[in-house]
Amino acid sequence: MGRFPGSVVVVLLAPVLWAQQPAPASSKTQARTKSSAAEIGATSDGVYHNPSFGFSYKLPFGWVDRTREMQDDLHPASNDAAKALLLLSVFERPPQATGDTINSAVVITAERLSAYSGMKTAMDYFGPLTELATGKGLQAEGDPYEFSVGTTQLVRGDFTKARGTLTMRQSSLVMLEKGYVVSFTFIGGSEDEMSELIEKLSFAKKPSTAVR
Repeated sequence: MGRFPGSVVVVLLAPVLWAQQPAPASSKTQARTKSSAAEIGATSDGVYHNPSFGFSYKLPFGWVDRTREMQDDLHPASNDAAKALLLLSVFERPPQATGDTINSAVVITAERLSAYSGMKTAMDYFGPLTELATGKGLQAEGDPYEFSVGTTQLVRGDFTKARGTLTMRQSSLVMLEKGYVVSFTFIGGSEDEMSELIEKLSFAKKPSTAVR
């Protein structure tokens, strides 16, 4: 299997590279841009909803929404928007604000499955992703594994990276849906925090089909 397309590399590295680094401030935090086959979704009353992929994410109170800024940085000309969608990008504090703790983050993306050669399952996604992450100094915490959020089955991979006396934890949950690879990436400073962040993710129940 080939490496990620260039846009995907930038998207998946965004929480690693930007969550801990200064970036220009902006007041545009709620807008959503770029039309495509899949909906970008929107945040209302502190909850992000995406009807295309059937999930919602409850934003932690007081966190900073930088989705619009990162969308513009990744796709300034919107040429790649149909292939690579940054759905949500939120941080515990503004990237330019210093702190003595890990700047926790949640980044959700959707990539067209057709952009990948030979990818058949969500598990396949973790081959190049792990190579990419370890190349940036993260350490894989075991092999990727099946993980359930409610009744929805995903694949999860966990990574860590030492940052001075702190340990940054990163977990990615991945599923294939409607011709897209949907990735939910969480960053935090402890296992308990990671669990709390993941618990804010929920999926709509799919209607059951009765067998007659």
